[in-house]
Amino acid sequence: MIAEPARGPVHVELTGVSKRFGSTQAVDGVNLAVHRGSIHALVGENGAGKSTVGKIISGLHATDSGLVSVNDRPVQFRSPRHAFDAGITAIAQELALVPDRTVADNVFLGVEATRWGWVRRTESRRRFRTLAEHTGIHVDPAARVGDLSVADQQRVEILRAVARRTELVVMDEPSARLSAAERGQLHRLVRSMRDQGITVLFISHFLDEVLELADAVTIMRDGRVVRTTAPSAETADSLVEAMIGRELDATFPPKPASVDRACALALRVRGLRCAGSVGDEGHAGLDLDVAAGEIVGIAGLVGSGRSEFLRAVYGADAAAGGTVTVGGDTLRGSRPDHAIRAGVGLIPESRKDHGLLMERSVRENVSLPHLDRIARAGVVSRIAERRFVRAANTDAGVRDGGMDTPMRLLSGGNQQKCLFARWVVPGLRVLLADEPTRGVDVGSKRAIYDLIASAAAEGLAVLVVSSELEELVGLCHRVLVMRDARFVAEFIHPDLDEAELLRHAFGEAPSSEAM
Repeated sequence: MIAEPARGPVHVELTGVSKRFGSTQAVDGVNLAVHRGSIHALVGENGAGKSTVGKIISGLHATDSGLVSVNDRPVQFRSPRHAFDAGITAIAQELALVPDRTVADNVFLGVEATRWGWVRRTESRRRFRTLAEHTGIHVDPAARVGDLSVADQQRVEILRAVARRTELVVMDEPSARLSAAERGQLHRLVRSMRDQGITVLFISHFLDEVLELADAVTIMRDGRVVRTTAPSAETADSLVEAMIGRELDATFPPKPASVDRACALALRVRGLRCAGSVGDEGHAGLDLDVAAGEIVGIAGLVGSGRSEFLRAVYGADAAAGGTVTVGGDTLRGSRPDHAIRAGVGLIPESRKDHGLLMERSVRENVSLPHLDRIARAGVVSRIAERRFVRAANTDAGVRDGGMDTPMRLLSGGNQQKCLFARWVVPGLRVLLADEPTRGVDVGSKRAIYDLIASAAAEGLAVLVVSSELEELVGLCHRVLVMRDARFVAEFIHPDLDEAELLRHAFGEAPSSEAM
């Protein structure tokens, strides 16, 4: 018997709500009741419809059919402004702040204290102090928002919601870009909002935080609600099984057989120094060898230089010195097109900022680095392009919509798979993957792990940067730890241990920097 979550007055209710985007049925007959003053979690795989439900409630999407009620009154939101008038606002994963304005300007944007058309700065400062005391959120009101950390920017979003006397906040993947410590701070803020009577719809891929934080949890699959229950009646495994509709397999695929690095070297990096790195200017640079068929991980804290190293190897960022050799050929100059021609592919840290053209089609995104393969006399052959993309998408398991679907309409997991599809090409030698499963659900994670293991099994050298230590331990043959733009330790399977990786990342263990 499934335990029922604690009940109170219904704040927002969806009855038989459906929403379609082109050929994709995003939400299909959803029934959902969110109770006032509660933290109601919404979980599901990418493409399950949870973000679409959040956007319907916050007025970003109108329903195709069904009924939305707020405080037992039917509503028809046609814009976020209509939802805002009903006391509902949203905090998206991609924060909607004005980076060049101050914290106070962003908090009171649209609700400024004015007189004769002029903003009353003294009154704004007074309101901000009162707001900070009320919420316990302390951020410098004069700071430029673009200079703040992601965690502090989220605090600004929460302050802005409270300043508008919001009654319900939709939080879509608020933890996706935060460290473990920052997640703890976010959880305290969310509980504080609930204690002040604010309803929170909390959409998250982090199942442990859902079980810890929520008063009720709704599980979605394929656009439908599977069940709504009390977190005390669930475990992470039971949530996953409901999300994917089957029992959970092993989290990680078997590791490909280890190889002899001396006989099958695919990538050699010598003396590489990243421009603007935080390391000592006198440092000789970074050395690294990766064999064909080997998966090597790089662990470290944010700011340790992991992503900068990968981008310098690929040529996306200029290197201050050193050489990169792929299959015996030394790359000349720091340019991605040189790396691509040599057989190097990159999955960047942020698919939206550095990986994909969100308004262009799946076809255009997947074929982008390989136009020379599908063009004749400088003109792209649409037939060849479609054949190329169809085969690549099949190999990578992309399954949302058609190849002419705009990238922005795909789920996060399928967007990430499109990046892998981009590199399912003959001649690839080295795959660089920076946070390859960030912002994807557990089902898509396993699919991406399978893609990485398959790439190594086919003879590619794979270099993975990840903040999830479990991921590195489960996937990799070797893991190197970075601190202050240097490799400070190396661990080899089966002697991979999350606690040891973390100790070296924090500098709490003796450095083995002789690499």
